Amino acid sequence: MMNEKNYLPRALALMLCTLVICLGMYYLPDHLLGYPVKKVDLLSDLREKPAEMTLDSLRRQLEAEALADTLEVDSVALRDSVRRAMGLDSAVLALRDSLYRVVSLSYGADSTGTHIEDYSLGHIGLQRFFAALGARDTLGRPVRVAFLGDSFIEGDILVADFRSALQEAFGGRGVGFVPVTSVAAQYRPTIEQHASGWRTWSMMTDHEHDYTLSGMLFAPEKDYATLSLKNTDRYPELAEVSTFKVYYQHNRGTQLRWSENGSPDTLQVWLEPADTVTAFGRDGAFTSLDLRFTHTDSTFLALGVALEDDKGVVVDNYSLRGNSGQILHRLDSVQCRALNACRTYDLVVLQYGLNVANDSVLQYGWYGRKMEESIRRIRACFPTADVLLMGVSDRSRQLNGKFETMPSVLALLHAQRQTARRTGITFWNTFGAMGGENSMVQYVENNWASKDYTHLGFPGGKRLAEILFDALMKEKEFYDEAVREGY
Repeated sequence: MMNEKNYLPRALALMLCTLVICLGMYYLPDHLLGYPVKKVDLLSDLREKPAEMTLDSLRRQLEAEALADTLEVDSVALRDSVRRAMGLDSAVLALRDSLYRVVSLSYGADSTGTHIEDYSLGHIGLQRFFAALGARDTLGRPVRVAFLGDSFIEGDILVADFRSALQEAFGGRGVGFVPVTSVAAQYRPTIEQHASGWRTWSMMTDHEHDYTLSGMLFAPEKDYATLSLKNTDRYPELAEVSTFKVYYQHNRGTQLRWSENGSPDTLQVWLEPADTVTAFGRDGAFTSLDLRFTHTDSTFLALGVALEDDKGVVVDNYSLRGNSGQILHRLDSVQCRALNACRTYDLVVLQYGLNVANDSVLQYGWYGRKMEESIRRIRACFPTADVLLMGVSDRSRQLNGKFETMPSVLALLHAQRQTARRTGITFWNTFGAMGGENSMVQYVENNWASKDYTHLGFPGGKRLAEILFDALMKEKEFYDEAVREGY
């Protein structure tokens, strides 16, 4: 009788491999491709678990820290800087401070998101933006807003309704800047786009290229590539625009061929050679574009296309999935200044935090310091723009079968507000605007947010956009009154 083959060693080896894999899954990162990852912990019953910090206890701790916090600010130097920049003397600055305390809640710290919190000296944090709105008819260009963020605003969630509100109030049409392609291209309802033949680099993973606000660069894979764009009627301001602009960063001898509005006629031009951000544009009446880039070589790097009017307000969505905002300190100053020269911004909005909030972390001073570096870089690269920092939105965790606000959200919100104070910029409490603690649960129940209890849907984005717009308009009323009264 033949001996039966012994499979026991193989079975044991398979079991050992399975055990190693399961143990290794405990060390997975907290996020993969912008999505939260739940760790597998086979030893969870053996580990000593830290005591859970309740929202109430964390709130008391943060309030105590806020009272104890002192900012090292050279007020004399800052006031001199403000006087030189704005022509305001000390008496005027003091008067503006006292007036601002009247119109803001709790001396600027707003728990409801109703007001913009202005931590600039003399409360001039949005003066450039409001001045541009006031001079929009004679500005010679549109008032531009750059809205930077992560997957929270992906697909034009929140930004689309914020853009529509501004354009309805102050004029302007069009979706603004559109990258050559993105992970959200297929479900972004404010523009239909299709790109082929492109290679993509992202600031998230690439350290070799020089990046501007979009954080992405595109190069043809061969000697040609295509891009098609079609306006949508999701919002009345999007159906038709009067200009299109192609933005590229490097070029030696690329030819652009394009057709407009479905016409069979083709136009062509040799794009200007460039080593910094450059724009090619045309005026007309555009509902769709078919672009073909030919005679390209290894030097051609594209950014995207802008569809807009040459007046009113334009809001560009620069979302980048997985971005925490910390990488903004790597923005290339030369390329960004070139971008600002041909696409001048009056306001930069920063929406970050979802990729930072971690249930096991309750101290975010390190993140605040990193964001200070990012804000300083943005100010240096775009000196004509004001900066508005949005606080993190509500995010829920499941505890004992029930969803509730992650305590880390409150800790992160505190760090973000301190960042705004230390850098002297404006701040908006997104968490408070949503309704505060456990508001994400209500958003999910209303079908305003997805069931990951983290990301908004378009209805939730519309709700937040309305509150943000109203907060900005309340702040503008204060500025307009101050200008009329001469202080």
